[in-house]
Amino acid sequence: VQPTTDVSVTQGKGKEGISVNCCISLIHTILGLYKIVFLLLQQTFQLHKKQGPKRVMTSQFLGEQCAAQSVGTFNTMVNTLLQTLLAAQCAISPPELWPPDHADEALKNGLDTYDFVVVGAGSAGSVLASRLSENPNWKVLVLEAGGDPPQESEIPTLIFSMEHTGVTWNYLTEYSETSCWAFVDRRCYWPRGKMIGGSGAVNAMFYVRGNRRDFDGWAKAGNTGWGWDDVLPYFERSVQSVGNDTYPQGYLSLNRFAADDPDIEEMMYKGTAELGIPRVFEFTEGSYIGYSNLPLTLSNGRRMSSGKSFLAKLAQRPNLHVIKNALATKLNFDADGKRVSAVSFKLRDKYEMTAKVKRELVLTAGSIESPKLLLLSGVGPAQHLKDLQVPLIQDLPVGENLIDHVQVLLFIKLNEHVSPKSTSLDDLDSTYNYLIHRAGPLATRGTASITGFINTLNDGPYPDIEYQHFNLRRGAFGGLQIFVDSFNFQEDFKAQLRNVLETADLLLVGPTLSNPKSTGRLQLNGTNYKYPPMLKHNYFSDPEDMATLLRAIRFQEQLVNTAAYRALNASLVLPTIDECDAFESQSDDYWRCYIKYFSCTIYHQSGTVKMAPETD
Repeated sequence: VQPTTDVSVTQGKGKEGISVNCCISLIHTILGLYKIVFLLLQQTFQLHKKQGPKRVMTSQFLGEQCAAQSVGTFNTMVNTLLQTLLAAQCAISPPELWPPDHADEALKNGLDTYDFVVVGAGSAGSVLASRLSENPNWKVLVLEAGGDPPQESEIPTLIFSMEHTGVTWNYLTEYSETSCWAFVDRRCYWPRGKMIGGSGAVNAMFYVRGNRRDFDGWAKAGNTGWGWDDVLPYFERSVQSVGNDTYPQGYLSLNRFAADDPDIEEMMYKGTAELGIPRVFEFTEGSYIGYSNLPLTLSNGRRMSSGKSFLAKLAQRPNLHVIKNALATKLNFDADGKRVSAVSFKLRDKYEMTAKVKRELVLTAGSIESPKLLLLSGVGPAQHLKDLQVPLIQDLPVGENLIDHVQVLLFIKLNEHVSPKSTSLDDLDSTYNYLIHRAGPLATRGTASITGFINTLNDGPYPDIEYQHFNLRRGAFGGLQIFVDSFNFQEDFKAQLRNVLETADLLLVGPTLSNPKSTGRLQLNGTNYKYPPMLKHNYFSDPEDMATLLRAIRFQEQLVNTAAYRALNASLVLPTIDECDAFESQSDDYWRCYIKYFSCTIYHQSGTVKMAPETD
């Protein structure tokens, strides 16, 4: 039985209106039952035609598929249930939730000249396009390389399932001698969002503002207007509803959710308290150190990305157009190379088109695609562009200063079974609960929302390390598989972690550098816009980063030895690594080797199109 187009559950790779992978197996299970019920009802109808509207025992025709008997009433109830589930799935991310696509109109009638063209409908581009189009006299065009987000983007727990699909840019870093050795080909996987909402439609949805020192440091460096007191009103405005009907979806929604593993949550809070780290409700000015259950950009169990919050349902704004699956390929400058007059783009990987810019082009394609587009257009380091025979427009350090929040993955085994073993029935229960009530484990980030900020040097109120967490219940092999596949773990390490999960819960902890000192660079791999750039992260090129992570690991060692952690028989998992095992276990040399294997990104690449005054 094939479902209708509106309830398509065919597995796909980022196509609009369908799921990319994860929920699909559970929905297929439901469809299998649906098929049985459909055949049952069909045969019931045929018997009724032959024998009249009398009660018929279904054992007359169920046969081997189902030995249960029904006079029809319960069959109808089950059929109604299945139809309700399918309808609820369709309602997770219906097309009308997203801005309409102006592509067909553009192909038919061409494009007007726009006051502003925004390249990239991600976390920044969505907000800017929405704000600019508030002026009815300005015509605004948004070019987004991807389409609408899949259902997995809406479901909080399934964030990792979108990686390695068509809704993400699937970048790999260059080989490095210092990191990423636990992953395939010893390269780190750097996914970025390729859909309405950008990476904000694939991220972890935590809402954490920067602190005063960060913003005031930017202002001190010459970026006037970016100090803490300057930006705070805009933070407040972005998340508070002021009754403005301009935003049909309202402002950015923030909510907090209780962890679905309360014993583990209590263990973390009590353990850190033993080490003098407070539990805080909110990281506000003067309170940047502590552990907290962070607010999430969620509403009614669904993600509230910038794409949804600021671009949704803008059909009533005739001055704003969004073209999806439109990849910008070149910025066209005026004669003196000071201003972009038009942008060339490839629509649906088929049509070459150009959009003319009257006032400004706003480049918000992200920390990888933005510098790539500038370099392809002749803006970047002169020697690099000369080597590729790209005509130089301006000699600027585009692609340099690549910075990332580096993390090292640690694994803590909880031998006292703090949660019942995960089963396939749990997955079905969670799916039902989410579809019908938008609640349950799928509707939150669980233990992952508990985040810690500490200063490993104890020399001030500002953190140098952030701790993120992700808990897997004993037997949750499906969740583990999604996680290790998303990071491109080598098969040996996958197997070792699976063995741990056979008998214990597994708490993944990611100590992350808050202020990394090492910088890398992004360069072109060629002049074809389809080629991914070369990403040289240069993790630990500054020895201070390694020293900070070593202190962060030592803190976790202390934490595992607290009374709260010992109560659950917690212990660090040390995977078998021949090179590292040659050193004394848990010595500095051991951990340096371990970091070389299990260091990776936490998806916060930045700095490649640096904001700075002309004197910088």
